Amino acid sequence: MAAPKRGRSASAQSKPWRSLALILIAIVALTGGMFASGHNTPRLGIDLAGGTSITLQAVAQPGEESSINKTNMDTAVDIMNRRVNGLGVSEAEVQTQGSKNIIVNIPKGTNSEEAKQQVGTTAKLYFRPVLATEASTGAATASPSPSASGSASSSPSSSASSKATASSSKTGSATPSATATSQGRAASDALKADATSSASPSASASATPSATSSAAASAAAAKLEAQYTALDCSKKSVQNTAGKNARAEDATVACGQVSGVWYKYVLGPAAVDGTDVKKAAAVLNTTTAAGWQVTMDFTGKGGDKFAKVTGELAKNTAPQNEFGIVLDGQVVSSPSVSSSITGGSAEISGSFSQEEAQSLANMLSYGALPLTFKVANMTTVTAALGGEQLHAGLIAGAIGLALVVIYLLIFYRGLSVIAIPSLLVSAILTYVIMALLGPGIGFALNLPAVCGAIVAIGITADSFIVFFERIRDEIREGRSLRPSVERAWPRARRTILVSDFVSFLAAAVLFIVTVGKVQGFAFTLGLTTVLDVVVVFLFTKPLMTILARRKFFADGHKWSGIDPKALGAKPPLRRTRRPAGSAAGPVDPKEA
Repeated sequence: MAAPKRGRSASAQSKPWRSLALILIAIVALTGGMFASGHNTPRLGIDLAGGTSITLQAVAQPGEESSINKTNMDTAVDIMNRRVNGLGVSEAEVQTQGSKNIIVNIPKGTNSEEAKQQVGTTAKLYFRPVLATEASTGAATASPSPSASGSASSSPSSSASSKATASSSKTGSATPSATATSQGRAASDALKADATSSASPSASASATPSATSSAAASAAAAKLEAQYTALDCSKKSVQNTAGKNARAEDATVACGQVSGVWYKYVLGPAAVDGTDVKKAAAVLNTTTAAGWQVTMDFTGKGGDKFAKVTGELAKNTAPQNEFGIVLDGQVVSSPSVSSSITGGSAEISGSFSQEEAQSLANMLSYGALPLTFKVANMTTVTAALGGEQLHAGLIAGAIGLALVVIYLLIFYRGLSVIAIPSLLVSAILTYVIMALLGPGIGFALNLPAVCGAIVAIGITADSFIVFFERIRDEIREGRSLRPSVERAWPRARRTILVSDFVSFLAAAVLFIVTVGKVQGFAFTLGLTTVLDVVVVFLFTKPLMTILARRKFFADGHKWSGIDPKALGAKPPLRRTRRPAGSAAGPVDPKEA
């Protein structure tokens, strides 16, 4: 039985080269990926590299001045923070200033215009029935192409499929002026019809309130008709403002772009609210030419309301069979329907780029801001701490590393040949991964994160010390080096795993319960703790196994750090062979 055990032991000790080759391949692959990405240095936070500071001021709608309160401001801060700092490590800072202002600090490298759009957009989404629409140049629109129901989409030329879509294709050239005039009369008729239906009294209502309500509705319809006639959506100043402040229960005018042409719309009261959207995501439709789309899943009630409004619209003719998807007052899509769309899901498409689709999905997923904000100020700021403080932090890290190396050289001598390369491997992996995480998840290295990396030096060194001391304990028991390494590893491994688990757990809890820069410290500490396990298992232990076969360490040289005499090792236990035929047990000298 002894021979097979020695065979397995020899086989186990022949594997260290595999582990070393594995970690070497990982380092080469990660380093190659870093250079291929073009990001050769970690992205720095605003305290080290500067960035953009945006001041947003809350604006109350008429009659809603009381909406600017601490609860709504805190909610807005939370939503903005999730929009620009979804993973918590991009180091964007969002905080209130006074009772009406929110300050957003975004590190250098972020597109400030895109960031302004992300944090300031209220993302008020409504699904409104279309009452009338025409090209803003005065030309009337061609009738949209209806299709089967299932999932709403606004692709210019969609066709029925198993997941049928509704299309908002606006094709055809501008029609003559006479047609435009006819379209205007159709819009007027639609407005009057809507006003009449909105003002219809119940059977038990009295005549006087009915007449008053009908007169008010007619006046509102006339006013809306005048706004629609005067609306020129070809002007940029009008495109983002028309209908932006309209209440959900009121009809309104709005602008929207289809295939590069701006259209103006008359829209009825909102039938479905953006809060009825449960989830939104950007997806690439590879089965059709629709390209990037935004898929939406409705809540239970939202799905029912969406099915109801599309069922009612399907009874009408164009353009009253369309519903406008209105985001912050602008029509982003106006699909037509031919039947009720059930199933609780929909798609928005309209020649989106990947960035536009992801931005829209992000705003819809993270909800609407409870308040409307305007950009009061946007400035580029220099580093709060600057290169001097970063330089000081790096010096502190270098001093800490030097002290650890000196300690290893004094107390562990030759074993430092294993510990120092292990520290270098850990440092290389940490640097490369941080550089890759910058463009990957928006990770930004700030001063607290640098502190976390410095603390990690001690955690990594502690793992080496635990392993080395276990080996020394085995040598003190009288064993030679190679068996000592293999016997010490299981015990050291358990201790290292428990210690690193506690450190990682602390980092995870700190990351979850804190915000801002402290999360950068927690993230870096957790990352380096995981890397410590990787380095010890795939580099330190295999390298120790290989060097234990070398004469310098195997013979216990006085500078090896594992000299049996210096460690006070016990002499090896040896059994004395008894003469043949001697009786068992002790012999009394007197009897001899």
